[in-house]
Amino acid sequence: MLLRKRLFVNAYCAVALLSGFLVISAEINATEPNLLAASVESWPGWRGPNRDATTAQRQWPKSLQSEHFQKQWSVPLDRGYSGPIIIDQTVIVTETKDSKTERVIALERATGKSIWTSEWEGSMTVPFFAASNGSWIRSTPITDGTKIYIGGMRDFFVCLDARSGKKIFDIDFTKRFATELPGFGQVCSPLLDGDRIYIQSGGGLLCLNASSGETIWRSLVESDAMYGSAFSSPIIATLQGVRQLVVQTRKALCGIDMETGKTLWSQNVEAFRGMNILTPTIWNECLFVSSYGGKTQLFAPTLSSDGTWSVSEKWNNKAEAYMSSPVVIGDYLYVHLKNQRAACFNLKTGEETWRTRPYGKYWSMITNGQQILALDETGKLFLINANPEKFDLVDTKEVSDQDCWAHIAMAGNQVFIRDLAGISLWSW
Repeated sequence: MLLRKRLFVNAYCAVALLSGFLVISAEINATEPNLLAASVESWPGWRGPNRDATTAQRQWPKSLQSEHFQKQWSVPLDRGYSGPIIIDQTVIVTETKDSKTERVIALERATGKSIWTSEWEGSMTVPFFAASNGSWIRSTPITDGTKIYIGGMRDFFVCLDARSGKKIFDIDFTKRFATELPGFGQVCSPLLDGDRIYIQSGGGLLCLNASSGETIWRSLVESDAMYGSAFSSPIIATLQGVRQLVVQTRKALCGIDMETGKTLWSQNVEAFRGMNILTPTIWNECLFVSSYGGKTQLFAPTLSSDGTWSVSEKWNNKAEAYMSSPVVIGDYLYVHLKNQRAACFNLKTGEETWRTRPYGKYWSMITNGQQILALDETGKLFLINANPEKFDLVDTKEVSDQDCWAHIAMAGNQVFIRDLAGISLWSW
């Protein structure tokens, strides 16, 4: 998109809180025509448009070598774990600045130039055994194209205008619900559905009005004050003909009535220190889960004629996943395990069909239904054929010399890599 006119505006706003002041600044470089005009593919939130890490872009490069796959630009950033999101011609990223301020930055998709920045106080210290992984913003934002919703580390929630970066509302969940700060910070990536936002924060599962931030309902309240809110991010699924929220708390997998917050069904999931981190994964109205200190399982919720729900375990496997959410292709699931190996599971039987040698501590993956792009925590990108019979590696490319904990994002023929030192755009 050609920029025909550029206006520079500096806007600042201050919002008083009960116990002090939070300053959210928006440094705006407004452009015409509309940066949010619908024209190209987007990546609106955690794991893409459907939260399943699947892209509609079927034609992927033949290899990751320079003649097929090239870096277009890179922008330095302070540290953060949030995955980037793409709104048409705009890229949204987050960072924790100087270990004390959380920032949201809008960049021009074509060039990486800054459009606006918003910020608020947002630093905290995580438990000592997790300190080596840092105390930076974790939640991936979500957008409807006009508003952006972000979960801050201190159980803080912000809604911004997508064009200008100006704050529409903010919520301190520790004050709203009189809860302690979550031990590892707010981790869950919010889910937007119509005029409602769903997020595991404030010591439970919350449903918020997307326009005002008002609490519609709160459920699944966690009793563990030390670690607080859950780590997993919710999805929407239709099971037994019932559209519902599927949520993994620190102790259980649950189906939730989206209107009322009532628990439809619940299944305990064992995990060390409640490390149920993976996003619930749907296959044939069954749910795949795998946890640190637990095991890999497939559950089938069913609804009887009298309206009663029950949950049965279809199979289990002793393998343990940790932080890397899987992708499903046909009847097979591809996942990165706690022992740093990637594996493939037959979802019908639970059989592990192959397992690799160790790679990094974390993979984020995207699939087009035929291949997988996997970003290793060490900065390596893998192009893999989805082959249930063997690990079919097509190519490898080092795309960063920094750790890559943020989820990879893709829109059209562009791949966005957020490492601990910045963000880069690659394309084919």
